[in-house]
Amino acid sequence: MTIRVLIADDQQLVRTGFQMILDAQPDMEVVAAVADGAEAVSEARRLRPDVCLLDIRMPKLDGLEVTRALAGPGVENPMRVVIVTTFDLDEYVYGALRAGAIGFLLKDSGPTLLIEAVRAAAGGEALVSPSVTVRLLRHLSRPERGAPAPDEPLTERELDVVRLVARGRTNQEVAAELFVSLSTVKTHLGSIQAKLGVRNRVEIAAWAWESGVVR
Repeated sequence: MTIRVLIADDQQLVRTGFQMILDAQPDMEVVAAVADGAEAVSEARRLRPDVCLLDIRMPKLDGLEVTRALAGPGVENPMRVVIVTTFDLDEYVYGALRAGAIGFLLKDSGPTLLIEAVRAAAGGEALVSPSVTVRLLRHLSRPERGAPAPDEPLTERELDVVRLVARGRTNQEVAAELFVSLSTVKTHLGSIQAKLGVRNRVEIAAWAWESGVVR
């Protein structure tokens, strides 16, 4: 299956570079490369790509606004959005996460992580890579912000899963460390998402950092 990708970035060199890297992959095709947020929304809705790769700062609409329009709460059939960040824009990234972004990519990560990020998002995985995710979530974390306690408390095993997810472990790694099956991990994740009222594992990890479950 070919992964169809939309790239939105106001820097032509970035768009061109990303497109060359992704189009060179046998399982990827860049279906649009646009320079502003308004065009990103329009083209994404028209083309329905598998993954939208969005810059944070763009003319007309920024990455946060585009993410909310394509993947935010209440959006029917939300798209999979990967945010491209320079890492110092923590409030933008935090907002994008809450708006429905499924992954994060540092602009200077290089081609390998770019490809990994797109494939992960296409497969429904929220983590770009453990190191990138943990660094971002630590940077996003604000002790004074806090996180609301769930109406239904998490079980001890669910908290074990949350801690590992917050440290950037994949489902397979969580299963190995807890000595359970992959299907059991997925069941726990579904229960955790329902209790916390979140939509993906990035939001689970953010809740863990904000609530003090991990430090």
